[in-house]
Amino acid sequence: MTPVGEKTAATLAVNRKARHDYHIVERIEAGIELRGTEVKSMRAGQTSLAGGFARAREGEIFLYNVTVPAYEHGNRFNHEPDRPRRLLLHRREIVRLGAQIEQKGCVLVPLALVLRRGRVKVELGLCRGKRLDDRRETLRRRTAERETEREIAGRARGRAGG
Repeated sequence: MTPVGEKTAATLAVNRKARHDYHIVERIEAGIELRGTEVKSMRAGQTSLAGGFARAREGEIFLYNVTVPAYEHGNRFNHEPDRPRRLLLHRREIVRLGAQIEQKGCVLVPLALVLRRGRVKVELGLCRGKRLDDRRETLRRRTAERETEREIAGRARGRAGG
C-alpha cells in the first residue's frame, strides 16, 4: 500500500511472458544493487526481463539473465550488460524464499522493475510453472471474457440508440 501523499511508482520494465508461463503464488518487492550507468540505462527504458530468474547463493539472492544494455553516453566505467545483480532483502526473507524455492519446486521470476522515490525496485514473483494445457485454458478463458464484454457493450449500445 502506498501512504497518503506518496507518488506512485514509475514502471521501467515489465515481464509479460512471466504471467503467461507461470502461476504467480506470491509477490515480493526487493531492492536491487546497481551501478550508476545501469540506473541511467534503465531510466531510458532499455531493460529486458525476459528469461530472468533469481537464485539463492551463499546466503544472498542474485538476479540472473536480466539484460541492461550499456549506457550509450557512458565512459570506460560502463557496466556489463548481463552481470548477476544482488537483491536487497531482509535475512528472514532470504531464508524463507530459499526454502520455498528448494522444497516446493517454485522459481523466483522478475515481474517488473519500478522506480520508487528515486530507487529502482524489482517486483519478484514466487512462481510455479504452468503446463501447456493450463496456458491453453487461460487463453480460452480470456477469449470468452472478451467476447462476453463485447456482447454486453453491443447490447448497451443497441438500447441507447433505440
